[in-house]
Amino acid sequence: MHSNDARILRGAAIPTGLVGLVAIVVGLLFAGGKGALGSALGTVVVVAFFTLGVVVVSYVTKISEQMVLMAGLFSFLVKFVVVLGLVVALKDVTVWNARAFGWTVIALTVVWLAAETNATLKVKAPYVEPAPRSQSQGKSGA
Repeated sequence: MHSNDARILRGAAIPTGLVGLVAIVVGLLFAGGKGALGSALGTVVVVAFFTLGVVVVSYVTKISEQMVLMAGLFSFLVKFVVVLGLVVALKDVTVWNARAFGWTVIALTVVWLAAETNATLKVKAPYVEPAPRSQSQGKSGA
């Protein structure tokens, strides 16, 4: 993983984890232990899925820079389908509060996207490769 990708990952994962802790406390206050469990599972799902997305895109960058957009879009599609599948498959489970899970996933997704965008803007990674300068271009005057 490139150092820029690692900084972006930390810049998104840390705020998301902190807000996830707040969501667990809120779930505990409003829905008891089941709400806290639902919020904790939602936090784990969001952090794991989005971290996996960053790792996949970083890996694809090493293979082919032209495939990064497709990898990002495919990663998003897979995350969307899997989270939707989890919500549908686990909607009747009574071990945790499904509303706490759902609202935590929505809130942490928004937090992750905002934090990742902010971290990406702060990294200031060049988006183009500058052409190497020949020695004749490097001399002034002449």
